Amino acid sequence: MACRLADSLFLFTGPHQNYARTQKIASHNAPGILDVKGKIVFQKKIKRQNYLLPVKRAAILRAVAVPVAPPSSSADGAEYRKQLSESYGFEQIGEPLPENVRLKDIIESLPKEVFEINDVKAWKSVLVSVASYTLGLVVIAKAPWYLLPLAWAWTGTAITGFFVIGHDCAHKSFSRNKLVEDIVGTLAFMPLIYPYEPWRFKHDQHHAKTNMLKEDTAWHPVWKEEFDSAPLLRKAIVYGYGPFRPWMSIAHWLLWHFDLKKFRPNEVKRVKISLACVFAFMFIGWPLIIYKTGIIGWVKFWLMPWLGYHFWMSTFTMVHHTAPHIPFKASEEWNAAQAQLNGTVHCAYPQWIEILCHDINVHIPHHISPRIPSYNLRAAHKSLKENWGKHLNEASWNWRLMKTIMTICHVYSKEENYVAFDRLKPEDSYPIKFLRKVMPDLA
Repeated sequence: MACRLADSLFLFTGPHQNYARTQKIASHNAPGILDVKGKIVFQKKIKRQNYLLPVKRAAILRAVAVPVAPPSSSADGAEYRKQLSESYGFEQIGEPLPENVRLKDIIESLPKEVFEINDVKAWKSVLVSVASYTLGLVVIAKAPWYLLPLAWAWTGTAITGFFVIGHDCAHKSFSRNKLVEDIVGTLAFMPLIYPYEPWRFKHDQHHAKTNMLKEDTAWHPVWKEEFDSAPLLRKAIVYGYGPFRPWMSIAHWLLWHFDLKKFRPNEVKRVKISLACVFAFMFIGWPLIIYKTGIIGWVKFWLMPWLGYHFWMSTFTMVHHTAPHIPFKASEEWNAAQAQLNGTVHCAYPQWIEILCHDINVHIPHHISPRIPSYNLRAAHKSLKENWGKHLNEASWNWRLMKTIMTICHVYSKEENYVAFDRLKPEDSYPIKFLRKVMPDLA
């Protein structure tokens, strides 16, 4: 149980899809969709309900999700989704996918060209990442102290590109030569201190069981039993899924990728090779950096860009599959087509981030088929828009989107998808209340 508690703390990647994830006035006024500030943006007449919540008179609970059935007519449904998407910081919340649609049907709708490996484009991505990372290191060396945060942001984003290259290698979409992919993937992950094979094994499970409640290895909502188990653990969970969430991939990295017991016997040999490569970089590369630049140089040239990489790793992962209307489902209720198409989010970032990170955030086609190379993701997404566009979840990165995830998407609920921490334990949820006050509500 203790292991499961720790895993849940640190993990991070119905017919109506439970769109009905809204916020509600606790004084029992007519329910409707509220934005993260508590303003009603869409209201629907439904049967009045009573909730046993200990609230002060006329108090308002903000950013609390409760289920409301989607409007019955298609016109009302479209308006409902529009208001819901605006409330959450989305551009579009997709319609439910018909239950008879199979993942195979979606894959077969894609043009064959998007699956083709192009060696020139693959190695061009390597050149982009090496050049941008080198430029970042030069700027760090030359920049005055007050420009270092910008240099770290650039360099951290550049080495995120290394991860995406290794990511393609793991999915066998970088080269036709498996040995080349294993070598490139291992080398790309080494500066990140990320063991390639352990990550590959666990990431394959994430793709096979995306948003499956217990089996998805990217991340899970918090279990209520864990949240209620002990005050100290609850405090750690609130901070981890609140203000520290953009760096939670560090904990995931530690817990999932260095424990041999988490892997099958036929995987252990390859895991050990990857671990040896990572430890070699640590025991040779780090002392060389310190010898040449000192401890402060190690912080400047390695640690700060590495933290920048983990910011993107965590942020990309939670945005790809986390929203109040996107459910985690038990295995017996799970549907592959719904999870991969309806349960994945396309999020556009500033162009320089898209370039340095090789379009990894064009993420829906990647979940339809991981064999699509990163340089073909935009063409694949265009095809999905043409054939399945009304079912897609789409956003451009914005503060409201982040605020929604960080202040609402906490504890698992089968009926509501998520329940916010401060709805369950308001007295222990100051970090969430603080985020609501200080995070911008810009979309």
